[in-house]
Parts: sequence; C-alpha cells; structure tokens
Amino acid sequence: MLVRFVPAAVLASFAFLSNAVAQGCPANALGTSRVIAIDPSEHRRLGYIQYGETLPLHDHEVVLTFDDGPIPPYTAKVLDALAAECVKATFFVVGQQAQAHPDLVQREYREGHTIATHSEHHPHLNHMPVDAATKDIADGIASAGKALGNPNAVAPFFRFPYLDPTRATEESAFKMGLTIWSADLHGSDWNLVGPEYVVSTTISRLERRRKGIVLLHDIHQRTALALPMMLRELKARGFHIVQAVPADSTHPKTQAKPVEWMVTN
Repeated sequence: MLVRFVPAAVLASFAFLSNAVAQGCPANALGTSRVIAIDPSEHRRLGYIQYGETLPLHDHEVVLTFDDGPIPPYTAKVLDALAAECVKATFFVVGQQAQAHPDLVQREYREGHTIATHSEHHPHLNHMPVDAATKDIADGIASAGKALGNPNAVAPFFRFPYLDPTRATEESAFKMGLTIWSADLHGSDWNLVGPEYVVSTTISRLERRRKGIVLLHDIHQRTALALPMMLRELKARGFHIVQAVPADSTHPKTQAKPVEWMVTN
C-alpha cells in the first residue's frame, strides 16, 4: 500500500540552507551538505545490505547512487532533477553505455557528480570464470575513462551488477585498487511500480535507518519521475545530502573513528 505523504512540520536548518546558498544555489535548494573522501586502501567494502562497514554518515545524511546508465532520456532527466536542487550523486556507469552515450557521462562529470563503474556489460560476474569477470570490470573502467577523455576522472569505486560478487572477483577488484560498493537501502525501482511507490519505499526505509547509501537506477522512467518528488520529501523531512569522492590532494581523506564506519543498526 502506498504511503500518503503529509507535509513535514520542521524545515531544514538555517545552516543547511546557508550551505546551499554558498554553492550558488537558490536559498530553498536541498543542496549538498558535505563531502566524504574515501581511501580505497582503508575501506574496501561499503554497504549495510552486504557488508559490516558503510560510510560514516551522521543522522539524516544520505548518499544518492544511480546504477546502469547512462541511457537517454532518463539519465538526463535525473541530472535535471539533481541540478534543480544542487545535489551531487554517484553514478555507477556501465562501460558499454558510457561508450554509447559519452555526452551524458561527460555531463555527469561536468556537473560535479562522482563517476564510478558497474562493469562493461552488466553480466552476472559470479557466473563467469574469474579471468573473464576481471576483464569485464577492467573494461568498464577503461570505457568510462575513454568516454570522459580522462582515465583519472573515474573514481576507484565499483559496484557489482546484481550485487553478486564472489570471493575471487572481490579479490580482483581489490588488486585494482577499488572500493566495492553495496548499499544501505534501495528504492525497489527495478520493479514495475509507479514513481510514487519508489518515493514512498525509499523514504520509509530511510526513516527506519535514519541515514544511508541509497541505490537507485537512472535507466527507468519511474525513477526519473520519482526523483523530484523524492528530493522535495527529503528536504521537507530534514535529510541532508552527502557526496562521496575518492581521497586525493584536493579531498583529504575523511577523518572518522573506526566505529563510525561500522554498521550499527
């Protein structure tokens, strides 16, 4: 049964709105509240769904991630919704899609989003010989770099298609210097549901966990239609958006106590 939303009683804090203004956004934009910089050598697996470690998010902080694109017209509509609220996300792009639509990957990067990878062909890597699986992972990274015209623009973040790793393919990813991403929750947007269901499902799961890495897909009309509603609801309920990036000279690794990286609920 769909959840019927009611207006939230409390608006986002003044400080949070000031952060959005500082980004050159309208005063009422959701904005991106802060950046978490990850050192892949220290944090190899992230996401409550599969692992015991996740991002050191504070209460009511959200990292938005999108899989399987880019695909027109839906990736562009997702980007439009994010831009309207000055929100940054992570896109786990499929290599062959990046090659087919380099303009969309370039737009993602140009607008400040994190470009991560999701294999070359989106196969069930756990059903493949490890050498073939490793090649598909590496080819996906290479295709994303080629689409961007800069291999260094691709973050060392990888999400297994279908969230189906094996121990051997995980080890291959680690040897490539990758952080493997799962998620803390998802919006069930791969199902044949309406956009309102995607919104209600995502919000209800976030309200239960109070924070988290959210897995969505930028290849579906339902997600593209849901996203503006979802962002408005997150803003009304006082959630803050966080962007994840790889640690580098521009973004020193985020300092947090080991326990803050651990799944606690």
